[in-house]
Amino acid sequence: MAKKVVATLKTAGSGKNFTKCIKMVKSDKTGAYAFKEEVLPNDQVAEFWKKK
Repeated sequence: MAKKVVATLKTAGSGKNFTKCIKMVKSDKTGAYAFKEEVLPNDQVAEFWKKK
């Protein structure tokens, strides 16, 4: 799946306008950590890091 996403972004010519963000989030219920991943446009990266 990741190869398809990268290939599609590169063929569109706008692949450099996207960033893959990976954040570690702690669960309130169990206390375990999980990873949240998103591919976002560069202008939305700051908003991704601000929200919990």
